[in-house]
Amino acid sequence: MEIQSNFSLKNYNTFGIEAKAKKFVAVHSTDELKTVLEENKNEKKFILGGGSNMLLTKDIEALVIHIDLKGKKIIKEDDDFVWVESQAGERWHDFVLYTIENNFGGLENMSLIPGNVGTTPVQNIGAYGTEIKDTFVSCEAMNIESQEIKTFTNAECHFGYRESVFKNEIKDKFIITSVIYKLTKRHHKINISYGDIAAELAKNKIEIPTLKDVSNAVIAIRQSKLPDPKELGNSGSFFKNPILLKSDFENIHTKFPEMKYYEVSETEVKVPAGWLIEKAGFKGKRFGDAGVHKNQALVLVNYGNATGQEILAVSRDVQKTVFETFGIHIEAEVNVI
Repeated sequence: MEIQSNFSLKNYNTFGIEAKAKKFVAVHSTDELKTVLEENKNEKKFILGGGSNMLLTKDIEALVIHIDLKGKKIIKEDDDFVWVESQAGERWHDFVLYTIENNFGGLENMSLIPGNVGTTPVQNIGAYGTEIKDTFVSCEAMNIESQEIKTFTNAECHFGYRESVFKNEIKDKFIITSVIYKLTKRHHKINISYGDIAAELAKNKIEIPTLKDVSNAVIAIRQSKLPDPKELGNSGSFFKNPILLKSDFENIHTKFPEMKYYEVSETEVKVPAGWLIEKAGFKGKRFGDAGVHKNQALVLVNYGNATGQEILAVSRDVQKTVFETFGIHIEAEVNVI
């Protein structure tokens, strides 16, 4: 392991922002991670996974530890289910494809989400009607102070909408090293409840979809709406879809009857943030090298040399205008550093 100084993070964040790390090291095993933590107890630390859910607005005056643990294995199975463990540094989409190739069901609706496996429980990532909490069994995480490994069960993660214990009560205290998912081997629960998936399958004349069919449909939809970070810097969805009390929503809906929404409970509805941003006039707008994507208003993009501060300024302008227009506050899903 080599600790490097004044290290460029441009290739380690999907926005492609030029920022420097005071120090940088990549770790490839839990032993290496333990050693780095033990030998740098007094250093300020910054944990870096796939770099897909963050906006760097400044240089990182800390030791950046890049989690690059690889490997996956079946740890248990029966006639109906399989328990698969993946190391934290595995690329999420590659892991999803591995499960589909083996006919393991449960992750297909989350195909092509950027990032690594280790960050999936942090955000409780989700797409097209599924979330990590639906298949998550447990994860192992290293205590940054003591270097002890602790197992967190599904219940202990306190999952919510793009939320978990790792973003709240124990933020910056643990580093996830591996995750276990429970997936189906047969009697798969194919979820095509989102209209986009059903429409894509119908377009391809698929009436009884397989896991791979659903995955391919999701990939096609995402590729049609979302830019490839390798070609255009972005971090996927920049904002969360706001969840409102029905009583509050009804007042707003009276003023804007065309507003789309989804019921999430008897008392709450979810409003698509992309719709709000588009109606507020930001879809496709460009401000220098920072902007809002032309196909999906939820996505902020770096056209080349935007700084993190410039992209942050666009996000704040979007939030301010949406609130002034609709009276709805939209929160950033991306971590602003």
